Amino acid sequence: MDYIEGFVAAVPTKNKAAYIKHAEEAAELFKKYGAKRLIECWGNDVPDGKLTSFPKAVKCKDDETVVFSWAVWPSKAVRDAGMDKMMADDAMQNMENSMPFDGKRLIYGGFQMVVDK
Repeated sequence: MDYIEGFVAAVPTKNKAAYIKHAEEAAELFKKYGAKRLIECWGNDVPDGKLTSFPKAVKCKDDETVVFSWAVWPSKAVRDAGMDKMMADDAMQNMENSMPFDGKRLIYGGFQMVVDK
C-alpha cells in the first residue's frame, strides 16, 4: 500500500493565494522526487476543541486558517529517499525562504496505510 505524509499548518488568511501558489510549486517538487500526488486543503469547518484540535495543534491565530495536506508516496523508502533529495534541491531552499506561513508551527508525520477502500 501507499505511504502517506500528512501536514497541518496555520496560514494567514490574507495569504491564501500566495499559499496556493507555494503549494503548486511544492507539488511539482514532490512529484519530481517520487510522490504520486500532493493534496492541499484550505480549512472551512475546523472547530477549536476543548482539549485538542487542529487549530490548537498549530497555534492558529484569529487571522489564520488551518491547512491540511498530504502527499501520497509509493512506499516509505521512496518517501525517505525523495525527501532527502528534495531538501537538498535549491528550489526547495528558495521555497523555504519565501513560505507564506510560519513553518515553525507546521506539524507533519508519515503514516503507513492500513485500509484503502
